Parts: sequence; C-alpha cells; structure tokens
Amino acid sequence: MKDKSRETNHRGQGAAGAVLGAAIVTMGLISGTFYIFSCGVMPGLGRSDDRVFIEVMQNMNDAFNNPVFFASFLGALLFTAVSAWQLRGTSSYRWVLAALVVYLAAFVITSVVNVPLNDELADAGDPSKIGDPAAVREDFEDPWLAWNAVRTLLSTVAIGLLARALVLRGRDRVRGRDGARGRDSGERGSARQSAYFDSAAGSSESR
Repeated sequence: MKDKSRETNHRGQGAAGAVLGAAIVTMGLISGTFYIFSCGVMPGLGRSDDRVFIEVMQNMNDAFNNPVFFASFLGALLFTAVSAWQLRGTSSYRWVLAALVVYLAAFVITSVVNVPLNDELADAGDPSKIGDPAAVREDFEDPWLAWNAVRTLLSTVAIGLLARALVLRGRDRVRGRDGARGRDSGERGSARQSAYFDSAAGSSESR
C-alpha cells in the first residue's frame, strides 16, 4: 500500500511540475510579445507617417487574432490558476498565487484598454480615406504604448514569481526525498531490532 501511495504521490507531483512549467513557458511567450512591442515594434513604427502607422497597426492587430497568440495569452492565465490550485498547502503556493494576481491585472489591462483601442483604430477604416489621420494616431498611440509598458512589466514580474515557485518546489521535493529515505532507514532498523528482541536468542531464557 505504501508503494502504491508513493507512486500516486509521485505522479501527482509530476503533473504539478508539468503545469507549473507550462505556466512559465506561456507566461514567457506572452511577456516577450508585449516586450518586443515596447522596445522594438512600436518605436520603429513610430518613425512612419500617420497613414502608414495606422495601416500597419491595423494589419498587425488583425494578424494577432489567431489560435497561436490566444494559446499563450489565455494559457498563461489558465496554467497559472491550475498550478496555484495544485500547489496549495506548499511553500510554492503563495508565489504562484501572486503570479496569478499580477498576470490577471495584465490580462484585464489588455482586455479593457489595449483591445478597445485596437478596435477603435480598426473602426477608423481605410487609412487613405481618413480625413485627419494625425488625430486618429494621437488618440491611439500614446495610451496604447503606456498601457503596453504596464502589462509588459506585470507579466515580467509574474515570470519571476513563477520562477521562485519552481525553485521552492524543487527544494521541497529534495527535502521530501531525504525525509523519506530517513524514515525508510529508521523503519528497517526498527524492524531488525524488533526481530532480535522478539526472538528466542534475545530472550532472558537463552542467556
């Protein structure tokens, strides 16, 4: 029964580790996506004229509506939430929970600020037919950049929190194995000692 219990526990620990790993990977992907916009894509696009800026941004926003992006955007949230549930009661739990709260803030910012700004830019229509492209760009560019920087910072912090959880989980597993070895050794020693005292060779009659 002990062997079966340990096997089940080992499988559970393996599943928890896999989910935590998936949370870190997807969080890294989405954080990197936000980061590259802040440090490369938007500064480069900012050098374009107003109509080019609007057209390219409209095209990029449309291109991001694909399963690959949503797999990381939603996956980071779901994997982190599941990991927090699996690791409850461990030293890693509060770190994963903190990562979930931090990324949830980034998720909300994206949903209530960046996405609506993208929709407004799309609704502006064909850039070549916009009467005042400078005004459209002004309404979009600065707030989008500012909030993108915030969600980049938040998702990066979430990666750090998940990494800390992974380190603590590794330590707990090492300590657990060491404790199990100690208990096994003690049980074997106790069993040998009990067998001696229970035997006729160890009785007072034999001495």
